[in-house]
Amino acid sequence: MTNGVVVSSADSVDIVFVLDDSTTVSSSNFELMKSLLSQLVANLDIESNNTRVGIIAFASHVRISIRLDKYSSHAALRRAISSLKYHGGQNNTAGALKYVRTAMLTPQRGDRSDVPNVIVLLTDGTSDDPAAAQVCRACSEVYCMLLTLYTKTRADKPRYAFV
Repeated sequence: MTNGVVVSSADSVDIVFVLDDSTTVSSSNFELMKSLLSQLVANLDIESNNTRVGIIAFASHVRISIRLDKYSSHAALRRAISSLKYHGGQNNTAGALKYVRTAMLTPQRGDRSDVPNVIVLLTDGTSDDPAAAQVCRACSEVYCMLLTLYTKTRADKPRYAFV
């Protein structure tokens, strides 16, 4: 355990972090997400190529911020995370998860077919499309985890959660 994060470098893995940068998240919470993400990746086995990290950001539109095969050092990856920009807009969780499955987890974007995929969704838990949970369930070959950031006004009203 390092900095409160459990780390295992026994197996290779491709991890895609899906960051919600919609208006409901807010720019200050997006900065918190980036800080958390930077701390997490600092403890992953990136330099030996055991772990590849990709990042998608989404609001109304989905954007590949970092391809899985883009960075092979902690320093470069953390600089790239630090430079991510907040966009705001509607929350298109279903579109983001579909994009991960159809566009990000491909060999052209650095996905390795012989390595397990992990998707980590960081969001405030509100989606403008209720199909988001269905899309995640459709990823039966992928481990999908939801990390939800709630504000006080939303803590008592989650719309859905899935793991």
